[in-house]
Amino acid sequence: MTVGNIFATEALLADGWQRDVLIEIEGDLIVRVTPNTVSSGAEIASGAVIPGMPNLHSHAFQRAMAGLTERSGPSGDNFWAWRELMYRFLERITPEDNEAIAMQLYIEMLKAGYTSVAEFHYLHHDERGDAYANPAEMAERVIAASVTAGIGLTLLPVFYAHATFGGTPPNPGQKRFIHDVDGFNALLDRLMKQQGSARRIGIAPHSLRAVTPQELKALVAHLDSHDRRAPIHIHAAEQLKEVDDCLTWSHQRPVAWLLAHASIDARWCLVHATHLNDDETFRLAESDAVAGLCPSTEANLGDGIFNAPDYFLQEGSWGIGGDSHVGVDPFRELAIVEYAQRLKSARRNILHTPGSDSIGGGLYRQALAGGARALGQNVGAIAANCRADLVVMNSDDVALAEHAGDTLLDAAIFGPARQPVRDVMVGGAWAVRDGRHALEQVAFTRYRTTLKRLLN
Repeated sequence: MTVGNIFATEALLADGWQRDVLIEIEGDLIVRVTPNTVSSGAEIASGAVIPGMPNLHSHAFQRAMAGLTERSGPSGDNFWAWRELMYRFLERITPEDNEAIAMQLYIEMLKAGYTSVAEFHYLHHDERGDAYANPAEMAERVIAASVTAGIGLTLLPVFYAHATFGGTPPNPGQKRFIHDVDGFNALLDRLMKQQGSARRIGIAPHSLRAVTPQELKALVAHLDSHDRRAPIHIHAAEQLKEVDDCLTWSHQRPVAWLLAHASIDARWCLVHATHLNDDETFRLAESDAVAGLCPSTEANLGDGIFNAPDYFLQEGSWGIGGDSHVGVDPFRELAIVEYAQRLKSARRNILHTPGSDSIGGGLYRQALAGGARALGQNVGAIAANCRADLVVMNSDDVALAEHAGDTLLDAAIFGPARQPVRDVMVGGAWAVRDGRHALEQVAFTRYRTTLKRLLN
């Protein structure tokens, strides 16, 4: 439902928390923000208003895997064994399944306070590894799910060509991902025609394991022929084995190789970047690229702990993603970012950010900025010319009651909040009201039918 202006008794603006804020909206954009004023007939928000969080890394189909890999034994005790289970699971997913799973996920994201998502989309082909009659079939199902749910989307079709470093042939489990450069560029050409105010297109070379240097150069050059500012995302240094294999191949660590050979800058997002040495940490922060942290997935897979204290000290840009979606909650992701550092150092309140003594408030602001940059969308702030992506906090959640300002964010992130979000707006239209999405029951029924078939 499209609305007009919003009045908030308290709102988080670019320069901090302000009282009695009139947010004027035209179409999908905020056109004016005025604090310390009167409502002037605007709709009065039922709680504090904050910018919606971008989710910078999503594999939507993996939402349907949550809970299926938590079994002890040699088949499921590290990332590489988990990956084999994932390959077997995706063999049966149809385009209809892909859309149903993505729609369910995107509604869950909206209800949790995410208002946009970067979909790192690599499930391209049918179960035999052949292209669909429409080579963009699977990608367009993701787009359809985002439109129906009402979430902003940055679609990142994934280029995947090799099993590991050095251009080795792919293995059978990867057959649904694989492209050559010409086929991938044709897919990108088709998808580029579908950009819109709530949809951005970039690319995702999967990893240095899956793309050769020559292919990476060709992919970026073709993207630049469309848009030299379009986002580029890549998995990097998620696992120690990946680091070791990259050293064997190139005599450089993955992030060091990218920094030396790929002209890394603010349009790039290095997803995970878990295993950095001191030099990589400093140089990645200096590059203005975004480190894409996926805390709940990284914990679930046993990836390791990002070098956040040193990266934060260098004022590196970062954001959060849901990745495999064992968690669909931005507040939980931010808590894990901080809690991992507390467990590692045996101290509290580790990740201080400039201009804030609130850990939660600082984390939320930084993740907003980094997420917006990674998605290549004008979001992440309540300010003129930004898309009207707003979250109204739920002051009736016991954990948030009577909290205000950054203490509200601290309570939402580190407290026992069950439903911290009341209302969610994307592009000037309400997607969630009073904690409910208008299509949540329809989506769940469809998802449940899909999951029943996939699991039986």
